[in-house]
Amino acid sequence: MKILGLSGYYHDSAAALLIDGVVVAAAQEERFSRRKNDATFPKKSVDYCLFQGGITLKELDAVVFYDKPIVKFTRMLETFLTVAPSGFMNWFKIMPSWLSEKLNLRQTLKYELQGLGKECPILFTEHHIAHAASAFYPSPFNEAAILTIDGVGEWATTTIAKGKENQIDMLSEIRFPHSLGLLYSAFTSYCGFRINSGEYKLMGLAPYGEPRFAKIIFDELLDLKSDGSFKLNMNYFSFLSGSYMTNDKFNQLFESAKRSPDAPFSSLHMDVAASIQYVINEAVLRLAKKAKNITNMKNICLAGGVALNCVANGLLEKSNIFDKIWIQPAAGDAGGALGAAFEVWNTQKQNKLNISNSRNLVDMDGMKGCLLGPEFSESEIYQCLAEHNAVYNKFEECEMLDEVATLLSSGAIIGWFQGRMEFGPRSLGNRSILGDARVPNIQSEINRKVKFRESFRPFAPSVLKERVSEYFDIKNDSPYMLMVAPVAEGQLIKNNDNTLEGLERLNCLRSKIPSVTHVDGSARVQTVCKRNNPLYWKLLKRFDKITNCGVLLNTSFNVRGEPIVCSPDDAYRCFVNTAIDYLVLGNFILKRDDQPHLVPKQLYNAIPD
Repeated sequence: MKILGLSGYYHDSAAALLIDGVVVAAAQEERFSRRKNDATFPKKSVDYCLFQGGITLKELDAVVFYDKPIVKFTRMLETFLTVAPSGFMNWFKIMPSWLSEKLNLRQTLKYELQGLGKECPILFTEHHIAHAASAFYPSPFNEAAILTIDGVGEWATTTIAKGKENQIDMLSEIRFPHSLGLLYSAFTSYCGFRINSGEYKLMGLAPYGEPRFAKIIFDELLDLKSDGSFKLNMNYFSFLSGSYMTNDKFNQLFESAKRSPDAPFSSLHMDVAASIQYVINEAVLRLAKKAKNITNMKNICLAGGVALNCVANGLLEKSNIFDKIWIQPAAGDAGGALGAAFEVWNTQKQNKLNISNSRNLVDMDGMKGCLLGPEFSESEIYQCLAEHNAVYNKFEECEMLDEVATLLSSGAIIGWFQGRMEFGPRSLGNRSILGDARVPNIQSEINRKVKFRESFRPFAPSVLKERVSEYFDIKNDSPYMLMVAPVAEGQLIKNNDNTLEGLERLNCLRSKIPSVTHVDGSARVQTVCKRNNPLYWKLLKRFDKITNCGVLLNTSFNVRGEPIVCSPDDAYRCFVNTAIDYLVLGNFILKRDDQPHLVPKQLYNAIPD
């Protein structure tokens, strides 16, 4: 049975293909279109998935979309009528797209998928069921609690469910406008970051401040009960009636107007970021306890945009509320395409007993390391290099790994392009920029000269799974870079950090792996094992052999404002426009200074945040 899952028309459009319940391919449209958070119909993603599966549209058994647009439209209409006439201009802006493509989405999808078999049904799941399915069905658990938290789907913003074998039972939900995702986005906007892409920045800024506004948030903005249920005080928010998240009353709570994106960061912004992160941490923990109480499960699965909050995930892992945690690596709306396909497949399994059980995962998940995107052959890489008149050396795999490990140990910044592209927001060792975690200034060098982004943004460590306990205080695996953990005591270095304030603390040496240690002594950990990504694991082993350090700095292969690279051409263009020292495309190694033409960096410096 061949099922195509789709998400789109809001943000993070994506497609995913399941064949007999196994994930064959999944990708976000932004990687092909090169438009960040692309919301258009994921045509190129669909084409890729079909190509990877070796099938045509006519061979599909079902197409499934990740939410129900008519229900969503009903919610928007009811909201408008509740606040009318104040929301008229906002309603006037969104109506054309609903009337042209969203409201009769089945017809829109038929138009976009011309060539679809006449008997192939176009189905729709509820948004949070798609999130729950994306979390549970690919997980390594046969039964688990499921917690989904995001901005909003149709009506739900937060759900608790129980998954067992091939069935998910939805048990509890919190409805719009009360939303932790929208609350966090409101603070993202207040601190001058872009909604739907700046939430990571807010999380990275938080450790520089103190949560002195947490009580104000609890007292005035969020009524959080002991069982995790909550309500927002809508007197402080404007998203019901306009295009802004907050109002002047909200600004007055925090002693200042909203920060301009170009303005410097003050201690107030750092304290506001720290405060909302503290509140989100507490809310997630209380919701997890409620999920434990009403499901009585030992394990939990998470999805939804808030499940990408690695700090909250790390605290949940340390809380021991559950024995094990599994988080969908594409937890946002892109992962909804995958969850929608999984939901249809498992519904079919409930109805047709002759369908074999594919959830025999033992202690591994069904995401294939999240390496579900396109890969490029040696001949395709060679053709790209020829088109750019690139200068390169070609190696056998063993020689290439030795050479790259040596370059990394000498402090070089490496653009690393291998195998299948990752699905989801994290680069996990196939479309990555790599560096030596022991070099103190490499973090600021990559932020300033490669990523062209804020200096405070932290980088993640990739660590050999077998050595993780030497470097980080973490109980569970973190293969998808979705949990923050403290750096191990044995790696820390005493400093005068307590005498400094704010961003002054940025350059303090605080551990033996300083370029991946955040200002609060934590790190967003990626554990690497041979099974999930054998080539990247081999590189880490080579580096470990040379340096006796089993950790590399790993960040996504892109610059600010652009999606992660997909093709060799994307990688080469990013390489020659930045201060990346070497580019490794498969077994080809390129030195930046040897290239015939280096495009001026102004092209990228002009990209808005």
